[in-house]
Amino acid sequence: MIAKIRERLAVGKQAAQRFDRQRFNLRKLKEPEVREQYQIEITNRFAALENANDDEDVHRAWENIKENMQTSAEESLGLHELNQNKPWFDEECLGFLDQRKLAKLQRVQDPSQSNVDILNNVRREVSRHFRDKKKGIS
Repeated sequence: MIAKIRERLAVGKQAAQRFDRQRFNLRKLKEPEVREQYQIEITNRFAALENANDDEDVHRAWENIKENMQTSAEESLGLHELNQNKPWFDEECLGFLDQRKLAKLQRVQDPSQSNVDILNNVRREVSRHFRDKKKGIS
């Protein structure tokens, strides 16, 4: 028996999105005052770099440029804040879960068609409620 196997490593979405790079609030650049302040800071920092040694290593020069860009962006723009999701599962949702559990118990004890219909209706109502809660509708 011969088999060919092809493997592929998959990187999870969360693992791919985790990085240590700072994200700056670039939307502030749309404001003319902030944009002008940022431009002034950048020109001042690069003017100071021009007066520095030309004998520097290329890597050290790049580090200086990168640090100047990051500090001026952090001072004038600030860091981008991620939106935190609001918890949607509350006491009302627990009540819906209890209601569904009772309908399941009734169907197990008496598997008549009316109890099956009641369970299906309760399931549909609970699913609709949870979906709306997640979307922030109710």
